[in-house]
Formats: sequence, C-alpha cells, structure tokens
Amino acid sequence: MSWITVRVTPTRAREEVVALLISEGASCVQEDGDSLVTSFSENALPKNLEQRVMAIDDAATLRLSQMPEQIFDLHGTVTARQVGDLFVVPPWDAQSYEESRTIVIEPGGAFGTGDHATTRGVLHLLQSVIRKGNVVADLGAGSAVLSIAAAKLGASRVAAVELDHDAIPNAEENVARNGVGGIVAVIEGDAAIILPLLAPVNLILANIVSGALMGMLELFKRSIAPKGHAILSGILFTERDMMLKAFADVGWKTENEYAEDEWWSVLISPR
Repeated sequence: MSWITVRVTPTRAREEVVALLISEGASCVQEDGDSLVTSFSENALPKNLEQRVMAIDDAATLRLSQMPEQIFDLHGTVTARQVGDLFVVPPWDAQSYEESRTIVIEPGGAFGTGDHATTRGVLHLLQSVIRKGNVVADLGAGSAVLSIAAAKLGASRVAAVELDHDAIPNAEENVARNGVGGIVAVIEGDAAIILPLLAPVNLILANIVSGALMGMLELFKRSIAPKGHAILSGILFTERDMMLKAFADVGWKTENEYAEDEWWSVLISPR
C-alpha cells in the first residue's frame, strides 16, 4: 500500500485546518514548525483537499508527496526502544526480550512505533499512573501501541479508538500479536462519538494534535471515573502555557509532565 504525506502550512485558522484533516480520516496530525503534517493511504486521500483547505485559509500552502510502499519495509532499520520498564520492538527482535515487558509492533502506516517523542511521553506517564483493573480509552490509537502497553501493565479493558480505516488492520494485527485480544478492542470511529459510550473510564490516552485536545477537554472530564486521569500528548512545548490555561479553565489539574525534544506530554486529573 502506498501512502501520501500531506503538509499544510496555514497562515491562520490552524485549528480549523486540523479539524478538517481529522474529519477526513487523519489519525494523527503532527506539527512541524509552522506546518501541519499527516498522511493518508493513496486510496483514501480526500478529494479536493487543497480547495477545502484554501476555503479555510486562502493563503495556506499544501504539498503532497508519495511515500512508496517500500518505505515500510524496515527490517534491519527499526530497532527496539526502551521506555521506562517497557520495550517497543519489531517482530524480528521480539525473541530477545521478556514477553511481559515487550510490546511487539509491526512497522507500517499507522502512527506509533515508539520512535516519536509523543509516543514515548505517553508511555512514560502511563507507567506511573495505571492500576491493575483500570478501564482505558486510547483515542487516536494508530498502531495500538499505547493500548497494548496499558493491557500489559494491568488494565482490564482497553478501547483502541481509531478513525482511519486503513490503520485498523495494523492495530488489530498488533493486538493479536501481543496476545491481548481479550483485553483490547480495536474500534473504528470518531473518538468524540465513541468516548461517551465507553464512559466512565479510569484513564484516557490521547496522543493527538493540541487543537483537537483543547476542543475535547470538557468531554474528557465528563467521561472520566472518580479519581481518574488523562494523559495527553501531541503538544509542542511552546504550547505548554496555553494548554495549562485551558486545563485550569475546564477544571483539570496537572499532576506530572514529560518533555522530549520539542514535544510535551502531560498527566492531568479533574480538580
């Protein structure tokens, strides 16, 4: 399968552009300087995307580039990543690590191999807060790496919610490969619609772009069980103060945080 990278550089209305990309099936929108970057499988690239972006911001630029199928043939180039007590490894390295602490992820188009600082940030914070028997919602699950980690750390039920249809098979394969199919359910759909159906949950994991996170803080609070938590990532460190104010406005308190490179991840709970 070939994938298309979409790079949008808006001059204004960034959150509206992010919302457009997510509504069209982008599972993860990353910020790279002034640009927003995501990817779609070739057969799922939204029609008239440039015109629709320009309707929001007529000064925006949009660039498409094709990632050939062989970019995902990563045998020998993807290696194990240790994050706290966990290891994220490709299938060809799995036998070298203790199963209970190992998350085996097949590199593919879905976001989440442990190579990105946002994934590692959530994994670090997750290990500090999850409790045996917790019910977890992983929003924008991508490869399901965070869902699998939650299951291996003691969660009793995990919903791996993913909007991108083309990411679902990879997530399901990873869940099966890690032997947590009895705990993790991969659900295709919009997190804003599905989360209320899962509530109450003990822990929300959301590694998505900051604009989308800000728009869901009220929903997260309504969906969390007493003494529950949320771990948020996909946030630039330069957005930290903006996010802290948004947390305070909605009634969240910050309990822990993790920064790596230009990215910021945070553990929050209702006041």
